[in-house]
Amino acid sequence: MFNPSKEEVRQFFCEAWAKQQRSGILTPMESIAARWMVEHPEYHGILSDLESAKEAEYTPEKGQTNPFLHLSMHMSITEQVQIDQPPGIREASKQLSIKLDSEHEAQHRIMECLGQVLWNAQRDGTPPDMVAYVEAIKKLA
Repeated sequence: MFNPSKEEVRQFFCEAWAKQQRSGILTPMESIAARWMVEHPEYHGILSDLESAKEAEYTPEKGQTNPFLHLSMHMSITEQVQIDQPPGIREASKQLSIKLDSEHEAQHRIMECLGQVLWNAQRDGTPPDMVAYVEAIKKLA
């Protein structure tokens, strides 16, 4: 399993954003990332400055959302939906997107479900309950 460092994640997003801005050829992963970066104009300044991005600290205490975590979650959910893993997430995501008339807003709601499942797993010292994850998404739809 790929386990990039904080710096590698930030470099990936900043470099993909730079390629997107100059209409460069993107890898499939960069294309997915660019799609979500375009949807988040509030991150464009951060993504345009790799050195600052590498140094920045995002903490809940400061009321900050980590843009790299947020974009990584978009990418993870996109991949989960594409391969329907965990089983049922593709249909649950589709139904939620239809209900909200927005795939982007649906992904934000799915992120909340994913965050809760991961928090529960960490708290309990257990693997994430992916059945509960899909069920939580279905309840939103």
